[in-house]
Amino acid sequence: MKAKLATSSSKQRDERGSVSIELVILLPALFAVMFLGMQAALVYHARTVAIAAAQEGAKTAGGENGKASDGVSAASSFVVDAGGDDVLTGASATADRTATTVTVTVRGHSLSVIPGWNPVIVQSATLPVERLTAP
Repeated sequence: MKAKLATSSSKQRDERGSVSIELVILLPALFAVMFLGMQAALVYHARTVAIAAAQEGAKTAGGENGKASDGVSAASSFVVDAGGDDVLTGASATADRTATTVTVTVRGHSLSVIPGWNPVIVQSATLPVERLTAP
């Protein structure tokens, strides 16, 4: 009986500190997964705001009496209303209107929780220009 007790107590002494070693190995991996998930969510949200702003700008510029500058203003206003620099930093919009189509492009940077990485977001929307036709 005493032999078994001695064996189990020596076994417990050999495993002391193993939890600390496991945490040292697992916590950085856990934090990396958490930060990558947060970064993916930030990029996805910034892309969603950028494409919605581009669509809003294209709808405005594609109106019968719309102008490219109206589309740029509408897209910029949408980004500001959606959070501005808290969602899409350094956002800018450009528009190109032809006789048949209008294209609005929104460009900016997503927020980043990973140091040294600043993802660029570029989204465009193209719509036909509204025009009256004779029957």
